Amino acid sequence: MTYDPDKHHRKSIRLKGFDYRSAVYFVTICVQNRECLFGTISPDRMLLNDAGTMVSSEWLALSKRFPSIILDEFVVMPNHFHGIICISPDSIDNPKLGKIIGAFKSIVNNNYIDGVNNRDWTHFNKRLWQRNYYEHIVRNDSALQKIQQYIRDNPSTWHTDSLHPDVESKF
Repeated sequence: MTYDPDKHHRKSIRLKGFDYRSAVYFVTICVQNRECLFGTISPDRMLLNDAGTMVSSEWLALSKRFPSIILDEFVVMPNHFHGIICISPDSIDNPKLGKIIGAFKSIVNNNYIDGVNNRDWTHFNKRLWQRNYYEHIVRNDSALQKIQQYIRDNPSTWHTDSLHPDVESKF
């Protein structure tokens, strides 16, 4: 198969002229095939299983791995993860968002495989995470507050969430 730029391309969602070295991001990372591997919702709050607890712990550990980041509101859902991450402009070694999310996904993947092999966690088919992730630049305090509230409310709106396996996806 040869590379055809008319077929094999992605449109960049990056803002031209934006300094991506320091920003506040809202990220969503989804489990492959929307499999519910991290717990359940009952009735309007997330009940993490051991895998979900591991995901939460690894998210919090990112600030030790990348000291120039600040973690804000986050939630582990049955089949996805939402979080707010700030990359500080004051650091000499500013990691790119892709590097941070890549490390998180890789560490969680490896720990999940260990859980499958040693703790009877649910198997997954080939990939734990979807290939990419969603990112959104948080541009002001009002937007930040709305996203923080969205994250806090996510468990109570699970039954209508587009990532719920029984809801028709809007993506």
